[in-house]
Amino acid sequence: MRLEDRLARETTGEVLFDRFSRGRYATDASFYQIMPAGVVVPRTVDEALRALAICRDDGRTVTPRGGGTSQCGQTVNDGIVIDFSKHLNRIVSLDVENRSCVVEPGIVLDDLNRQLRKHGLWFPVDVSTASRATIGGMAGNNSCGGRSLRYGTMCDNTRSMDAALADGTLLHFGEVSRDLAQLNSNDGGLDLFRDMLALGEREAGEIAGKFPKVQRRVGGYNLDALVPRNAPNNIAHLLVGSEGTLAFTTQVELKLWPVIRNKVLGVCHFGSFYEAMDAAQHLVKLRPIAVELVDRTMIALGREIAMFQPIIGTAVRGDPDAVLIVEFAEEDQAENIRRLKQLGELMADLGFGWDQPQRKWGGVVEITDPGLQTGIAEFRAAGLNVMMSMKQEGKPVSFVEDCAVPLPHLADYTERLNAIFARHGTRGTMYAHASEGCLHVRPVLNLKLEKDVKAMRAIAEETFAMVREYKGSHSGEHGDGIVRSEFHETMFGPRIIADFREVKDRFDPGNVLNPGKIVDAPKMDDRALFRYPPGYRIEELKTALDWSAYPGAGSGFQGAVEMCNNNGACRKLEGGVMCPSYRATRDEKDVTRGRANTLRLAISGQLGPDALASDEMADTLKLCVSCKACRHECPTGVDMAKMKIEVLAARAARHGLSLRDRLVGYLPRYAALASRFASLANWRNDSPLLRKLLEKFAGISAKRALPEWRRDVFKSDVETMGPADGREVVLFADTFNRAYERENLDAALRVLVEGGYRVHIPKPADGGRPLCCGRTFLSAGLVENARAELDRLVTTYAPFAARGVPIVGLEPSCLLTLRDELLSLRSDETAKSISAHALLFEEFLVREAEAGRLQLKLGAVAGKALVHGHCHQKSFGAFKPVEQALRLIPDLNVETIESSCCGMAGAFGYGADTYQVSIDMAELSLLPAVRQADDATLIVADGTSCRHQIRDGTDRAPLHVARVLAMSLDSARSNPYPSPVKKEPVHG
Repeated sequence: MRLEDRLARETTGEVLFDRFSRGRYATDASFYQIMPAGVVVPRTVDEALRALAICRDDGRTVTPRGGGTSQCGQTVNDGIVIDFSKHLNRIVSLDVENRSCVVEPGIVLDDLNRQLRKHGLWFPVDVSTASRATIGGMAGNNSCGGRSLRYGTMCDNTRSMDAALADGTLLHFGEVSRDLAQLNSNDGGLDLFRDMLALGEREAGEIAGKFPKVQRRVGGYNLDALVPRNAPNNIAHLLVGSEGTLAFTTQVELKLWPVIRNKVLGVCHFGSFYEAMDAAQHLVKLRPIAVELVDRTMIALGREIAMFQPIIGTAVRGDPDAVLIVEFAEEDQAENIRRLKQLGELMADLGFGWDQPQRKWGGVVEITDPGLQTGIAEFRAAGLNVMMSMKQEGKPVSFVEDCAVPLPHLADYTERLNAIFARHGTRGTMYAHASEGCLHVRPVLNLKLEKDVKAMRAIAEETFAMVREYKGSHSGEHGDGIVRSEFHETMFGPRIIADFREVKDRFDPGNVLNPGKIVDAPKMDDRALFRYPPGYRIEELKTALDWSAYPGAGSGFQGAVEMCNNNGACRKLEGGVMCPSYRATRDEKDVTRGRANTLRLAISGQLGPDALASDEMADTLKLCVSCKACRHECPTGVDMAKMKIEVLAARAARHGLSLRDRLVGYLPRYAALASRFASLANWRNDSPLLRKLLEKFAGISAKRALPEWRRDVFKSDVETMGPADGREVVLFADTFNRAYERENLDAALRVLVEGGYRVHIPKPADGGRPLCCGRTFLSAGLVENARAELDRLVTTYAPFAARGVPIVGLEPSCLLTLRDELLSLRSDETAKSISAHALLFEEFLVREAEAGRLQLKLGAVAGKALVHGHCHQKSFGAFKPVEQALRLIPDLNVETIESSCCGMAGAFGYGADTYQVSIDMAELSLLPAVRQADDATLIVADGTSCRHQIRDGTDRAPLHVARVLAMSLDSARSNPYPSPVKKEPVHG
């Protein structure tokens, strides 16, 4: 405790020594797990250096960490982890004219490029993990990215680095002359640089003979930066690729490039994988900036992932064995088009054609649409996670992942590699950088099995021997870490290994900085260091939901949790929705990856007994708003909202319910009573005393006004309305719109009836209270209560679904419960039928408009509508119809707010302990965008919670789409020449 106390006293950042926090930092994107002694999240560079000094004094090792996305175990160790990613993420200076900038090491690549773009610049080492990879981590691994054919590696684009040695000495690493003349450095720095240059001169011949002659050589230390040359030596390049083992980086100076303004893609199809690999050496002669491989396995997996289905459907023709995505990006778009045509001609010259037999079947699909290009880039960047989306015990494993061989050998290399995999009873997945002979290759193995671990070892040894035969590099992009460091001697020879050790000893004689990487590494197959070590076992546990699509304990709950591969896509800061709480807090605890790791450690007994129902687990999931974004945006399909229900159910069973849980969960049961006494029920909003009392005893924030109960709740006196011969539709009157905002249901009814539909609002089959989806019960972990509510709903709606009648709802979280949680609670055909017929109001209208069946006379209502999408709409691909439905209205310019979760998220925004985070989420983009809108602009949001948050934060009154359409009907009545509804194509 002495170290923890001292760190807490002498720094202001987070100091995390509890078991749950340490567990979240025990893994990276590799298959290793090493529990650190503690974690420090410094607020400033000075604090990071102070933490280093304190750890050194205490005899503890230190591992610097950025996004924690390393593939080879670089960022896990048993000492103190120092996380740069939360606070140390500024651009320190920017020189636009000279195209350079200085940044702190924790800045994320995408965030950096967003800030650079307004100056027409970018940093082009575009790794697939750009949404979460930090510059410090990229420098540590000497990252390359998909366009290194033109732009080079991290080493090529690093001008200088400021860093501290393990003893605290601060040095500037940059260009130096061989005689160190005019170098402004202290004596220690001069001596160190002199020794390094002397080593480079002494070993120049050995380095020339042993270092592979491929651009993608990132293994070991960059001793080639030290050899005599005509230009000055750049000592910073010795730190690049050193994986935090030599110095503690505080700033990095980067070389910047003009942004790409024009580009085209040619998707080259091949009926034979071998032919695709053989063609790569010819395609690069057209001087593209990238040639990326996507193989049959990745295409097939991508077709199963909702967000990628339309992209693959457009870009991929037939059933190729592989495609090569060739990118041209010259300043002159006409030149790009010319090269695209040359690409087609070259493919034909190589004998490929759409009418050829399988081995030579192929051709080029030209992609000039920027939107589709972006979609393809996102699919390509998600390659790793797509490969990891296999719902089975065996997963593609990274250890021979990014070997690089000269292009003329690429086809033979991959064919022999597949033969190696087959000999050991497995197969491999391949994708990525065909332009430079560096493929991301992952054999499918189950590392819980000793036989597969032995197979991994044998595959590694045989593969690396083959790479040496081709004079390639065993580490072509992702660095060394634990996976490859032990193989350096066979790759480089004993003399170079002695040089590596000399460098390490000279920089860090006490072995303080990230030991066990590059030199003196453990065996790569030491199972004691694995995420699934010997003895890893999960006791059978009772689960509330259906997890049968996955293997393992808890009827598959184990397999679902273990789908997280730690690649960190959930740490992105913009684009999509995932993960809104992380975007607000930047804490590893509050990201989907951190939660999944905690769950895995909990159910496997590594966090103590009964950890699943513990207070620490509740705290881990407290800020999960159940937005379901991870369900859609995590390519491995980690569904944290569903997992949270399991934790809440376990906790409710163990500890019972809080008053707030009861108030929220049972809301549908007491809604009718509250409406009869609406004035009394609403008194709390007008009484500061009652607000304070409810905050104290129920944890409901006094800063929030609760939704107003009303006496005139929505109630239909008849079960059917509309023309007798109209097409049938069921309107699901959810609890929230029924009790709080009946205007939305009234408007929807009017739109449907005037559209010519016969609308059913059936009374519950049991004659009891109004129907409910059970959503509030699920949010409190009361799964059986939710099941009971859904059983009532299924019984009532079953006759309609049986004859194909759509079931239409207004509240996304309620209606989409029928498409999601219902099937996790019931697997019978009746439930499946209701789920299949459940549609959001806009989905139904757009479908009908597309079919030419929607008969609405609509008039203009405003010049512009600003729309916020509900998280669940986005998760289920159901937001596009909102835009399309609004565009049915004449002269209405529809603009979507690029927002994540609104922050209210049901009851989340009302919690006294979550109120501020709720506001922080909303302030990221939603509320500022609404405030900037003029008074004439309509604000549209379908979610009850979303509308409440917008009202609270901006004093604007947002509308459901149903009300906007009803307004449009009114406008048409007052207009003698109303516009008929437009037929809109459905694109999503």
